[in-house]
Amino acid sequence: MPLIPEESQIHESAQGPRATPASSRTAPTPRPVPGPRPAAPPRPGRPGPVRPAPPAQRTPRDATAAAEPVPSKPAAPPAAGAQVQLIPATVQGALDAAEEAVDLLLDSGRAPGDVLVITTGEPHPWATHELSFGEASYWSLHDAADDVFYADAAVAARAGARPVVVVAVNGGSESVSASALAVARSRATALLIVCGDPQRINSVTGKGA
Repeated sequence: MPLIPEESQIHESAQGPRATPASSRTAPTPRPVPGPRPAAPPRPGRPGPVRPAPPAQRTPRDATAAAEPVPSKPAAPPAAGAQVQLIPATVQGALDAAEEAVDLLLDSGRAPGDVLVITTGEPHPWATHELSFGEASYWSLHDAADDVFYADAAVAARAGARPVVVVAVNGGSESVSASALAVARSRATALLIVCGDPQRINSVTGKGA
């Protein structure tokens, strides 16, 4: 079934840390109050300075996350009603459109680890850089699930489910695009965003639906 362009409606609520006032009755030891949230580590970006090495540690979003060790994220079944959005873009501009969509998601409060980006043509520079350290290192970043993860269509099927999947149709054959979109549909549990030429996308998705 062809994807129908939808208006970009990404409503995410970001909840900041709340400080609970200590009881005024008996408080021999004052409770530590969470300070301001530290600045998030640099997110994978477009070509430019790349981070020298994969992050070994990141500041957890809350104390609970820090207390509970999180193993590799299970490939949870995607929600049947995952919202689909189409962002029109040329083949050359699809990756930039995907980056802008990711920026909007993060600005609206979505956690970086909630987002998977799949490219159908030229791999994202971040993926190319991280793969230079070896596949084990690259996939360990995916399993850590604490940052946006970028995958080429050829290996996207290995990625697990995430709340948001963004597909940049930035090249590749129709079969590659169709495969990437099928994987994206099966991995997105809440929102699927497709950036590319609507005609090409609809013709690709219409063949299998």
